[in-house]
Amino acid sequence: MNEPLDWVAENQETMLLFGGKVIVALIIIIGGFMIARTLSNFMVKRLETSKIDNAVVSFLASILRAIIIVAAILMSLSHVGIQTTSFVAILGAAGLAIGLSLQGSLANFASGVLIMIYHPFKAGDYVDAGGIQGTVQRIELFTTILKTPDNKLVIVPNSRITGSEITNFSEEATRRVDLLIGVSYKADLKKTKEVLMNVITSDERVLKEPAPRVAVTALNDSSVDLIVRPWVKSEDYWPVYWDMMERIKNALDDNGIGIPYPQMDVHLHHPEGEAGEMRVLKVDKT
Repeated sequence: MNEPLDWVAENQETMLLFGGKVIVALIIIIGGFMIARTLSNFMVKRLETSKIDNAVVSFLASILRAIIIVAAILMSLSHVGIQTTSFVAILGAAGLAIGLSLQGSLANFASGVLIMIYHPFKAGDYVDAGGIQGTVQRIELFTTILKTPDNKLVIVPNSRITGSEITNFSEEATRRVDLLIGVSYKADLKKTKEVLMNVITSDERVLKEPAPRVAVTALNDSSVDLIVRPWVKSEDYWPVYWDMMERIKNALDDNGIGIPYPQMDVHLHHPEGEAGEMRVLKVDKT
């Protein structure tokens, strides 16, 4: 009966020391949970004032909370004398294995976070992203969903988007319509420019500022090329583009201004001593 009491008496100092360590370890764990909650809530409040997606804010706060709690648990175990080196090694090996097996998914996730943080585009924008042109339907953590002009949904991995150029056609309120018109060398350039400018200015959707431009840009083998550059609202780009091409063709026809097809002159010469005249043949290159 006295043996347990004797053992307690002999190890009282050790038990008190160990009990103190356990209490400190519990305080570390409780403090870790409190710090994790405080810092995660602080992060959420700070990030919610920005334009970062709520899903990303919640995920980042969860990651921060988990890191602090794991660190607190390891510190408490180390304080009571438990070796944590093996735990750290196991966690590191597990993290490496998971990272290698999910490297594609993790790359997509990281790219999704970057897209939501930097906002190169938003839902409703018409973009060229990852080699796909379409209207952004949804931005998710791993993929971005685009709807193409022919009404097809395309699911693009986020890593493909951030790994290539992104063109946002909806970011600016105005766009320039670039048209290249070729006319015959026999055409009166002054009259041609007047005709083209009249077509542009007669369209109410064309903006007065910036001013539209018509100018000669190249003297090609078969045509004189002119650039036609009106400015329009971004949502009017394609309707104006299509209408302008048809109206320019009709206006040029009405004014007798030809649009040449590619052609080549072939000169035939008779051999010396033979009578005859030189002939010029028009050969269509198409």
